[in-house]
Amino acid sequence: MPRVSEIEDDGGDPILKASFDRQREMFGGLLNPAKVMAHCPPILRAAGLLGQSIEQSGLLPKALLPLVYVRVATINGCPF
Repeated sequence: MPRVSEIEDDGGDPILKASFDRQREMFGGLLNPAKVMAHCPPILRAAGLLGQSIEQSGLLPKALLPLVYVRVATINGCPF
């Protein structure tokens, strides 16, 4: 059981709606960190922008990004 409640409904907040819609499109659902960061929408938005900047930087080939996500999840002990 998580210590912080998870938020799964955007409650009409435009920041949450945009972030939640993007995650549902990319991953088929909401990731747990997003559900927790939803308590503070500006932080959720900033985390999303950080991820987007890494993806769009061109420093890693696009085909490598999914492998990086899986590897980081494995290192952190999180099933992906």
